[in-house]
Amino acid sequence: MEQEKSQADVAHTPNRIPWPPLLYGAALIGGLLLGRLAPLPWPAVLDILPARMVGAGLALVGVGLDLSALATLYRAHTNVLPHRAADRLITHGPFALSRNPIYLGNTLLLTGLGIALGNAWLLAGALLAALATHHLAILREEAHLQAKFGAAFEAYRSRVPRWFIR
Repeated sequence: MEQEKSQADVAHTPNRIPWPPLLYGAALIGGLLLGRLAPLPWPAVLDILPARMVGAGLALVGVGLDLSALATLYRAHTNVLPHRAADRLITHGPFALSRNPIYLGNTLLLTGLGIALGNAWLLAGALLAALATHHLAILREEAHLQAKFGAAFEAYRSRVPRWFIR
């Protein structure tokens, strides 16, 4: 009985708390503050203009991926909030490359900013936010999509990687 209630809950909503924006926002703010107050050593090989430009480019790719994914969701007239139930299974646009293009974009943004600003705390924050998002949001979101869309989600999951690479 308890398991049926839990499955019904997952089918209705993936999470009660919108974890990803909170996690990535905390990683950004924490990384910037710690970078000012207690900077970590930065490798000399990355302390050159070309490396900083690559970091800035990576951050821009992350923002572009975020905006593209959000626009795709809006055009499909479906929910964009990570703690609300999915209205539709979106499998086109950036969602054809990654099952989580917004989280991937956020991770690329923090990683790129870390490199561009020479801030190792942002790199650590990107990794921690991605790991926490995986455990607190993605696994539950995938259970939600499986419960709601069944075979269609299973087919999508079998052909599209979670983060971009298999």
